Amino acid sequence: MTRVLSLPLFAALALFLTGCPDTEPVEAVDVERYLGLWYEVASYPAPFQEGCVATTAEYGATDDPAVISVVNRCRLDAFDGPEDVIEGTARITDDSGAKLSVSFGEGFAGAFGFGAPYWIIELDDAPGPDPYRWAVVSEPTANFLWILSRTPTMDPAIYAELRRRLDARRFDLDRLRETPQPAGL
Repeated sequence: MTRVLSLPLFAALALFLTGCPDTEPVEAVDVERYLGLWYEVASYPAPFQEGCVATTAEYGATDDPAVISVVNRCRLDAFDGPEDVIEGTARITDDSGAKLSVSFGEGFAGAFGFGAPYWIIELDDAPGPDPYRWAVVSEPTANFLWILSRTPTMDPAIYAELRRRLDARRFDLDRLRETPQPAGL
């Protein structure tokens, strides 16, 4: 008897054979260098960020070395639109510091109210104590992707290199949208 693969099974097999995006996190993160203000340069569209422009994330130290404070901000629909802010925490979930679980309350355009994986998958490798200049964040299913920078705009050569790396990791670059940031910051 010949079996015919059902469409969902065939799609899953095709995805397995072509490869899912590689969301493996970086080997190590110096959390002290990661703290501070980050600008979202580009991301996959997410329902909880609908209408957001001028998006930033600020990470800070807490009394617990395994927990980081998180404040996400954006303006809704325009640079002078109303500000949407959500505060939460990120718990470091592995020894590398590259895997975190982020929890938010209500706000930020309907963000999650539970812990969500936050994996740092690419990171500025400049040596020294200075803050990291850029990072790429995703999670195990690769449904979310953010490119972050310490400045509102990113050097075009670095951005092109990050896109090349993400393409090599099989991320869908057609989904990636640049985040509008105001000039002159």
